[in-house]
Amino acid sequence: MSENKTLNQKIEDLETKVEWFYSDEFSLDRATENYKNAIGLAKEIEKDLTELKNKIEVLSEDFSK
Repeated sequence: MSENKTLNQKIEDLETKVEWFYSDEFSLDRATENYKNAIGLAKEIEKDLTELKNKIEVLSEDFSK
C-alpha cells in the first residue's frame, strides 16, 4: 500500500482518512472501503512501530554493553 512512505507520512495519511469520516464528504457508499483502507494503514503503522521498537531495543542493548 504505502511501503515507500515514511512513518510520519503514513500517520498523516491515517489522520486524513479518519477526518474524512467527520467531513461533509462522508457517504455510506464509500464508508466501508475507506474504513478498510484506514485499517490497512493502521496495521502498517503498527508494524513499522514494532520494527522501530525492536531496533531501539537492540541499540539500547548494544549501548549498555
